[in-house]
Amino acid sequence: MVETNFWLFLAAAFLIAAVPGPGIFYVAARTLSEGRSSGFASTAGTALGGMVHVVAGSLGISAIILASAELFAAVKFVGALYLVWLGITTFRSARRALSLGSEAVGDKCAFRDGVLVEALNPKTAAFFLAFIPQFLDPAGSNPTLQFIMLGSISVTLNTLADVVVVLMASATRTQLIGRPLLMRRLTQGSGVVIAGLGLSLALARRPANG
Repeated sequence: MVETNFWLFLAAAFLIAAVPGPGIFYVAARTLSEGRSSGFASTAGTALGGMVHVVAGSLGISAIILASAELFAAVKFVGALYLVWLGITTFRSARRALSLGSEAVGDKCAFRDGVLVEALNPKTAAFFLAFIPQFLDPAGSNPTLQFIMLGSISVTLNTLADVVVVLMASATRTQLIGRPLLMRRLTQGSGVVIAGLGLSLALARRPANG
């Protein structure tokens, strides 16, 4: 890979990771409603889900999904329904989220949810397919390996941004933990945000060049 291309990619990937997006809002909502441990588990899950897209993109699987209106719609609506279901579940669990030890779900469930939420988001697949190929070296060997390497860096930067958000959201939650009514409203708000992300995904359109 050309060194100039790599540094341009790194700068662009860093800026993209720093801009708040659906992933950041999701892990923030999970942290606010369920605590720091669940926030970190969710972050690890979304990171693995992101790597699913990286590998799928490098093998051409993502391109096949984006090229098919039916496949794109199927993946999109499954992901959207899952997010809406998580949002409703979080909202309904608000009465139990009144102390640091009352997380609505375990870390394993939070990790699983993170993986599924990210892996079932075709918008992430579209992003990687549009972003990474711009920085591949056509004269270099093994473009598949180049794609995976750059995708892994992008996922790592996004994950670091999510970790910062988890720490900030956890600090906010700790300050409010002694105020049951506010905690209940905070958890309900987190559920609304998660469900809203699902509705946003449901309205997403397939890329025109897909």
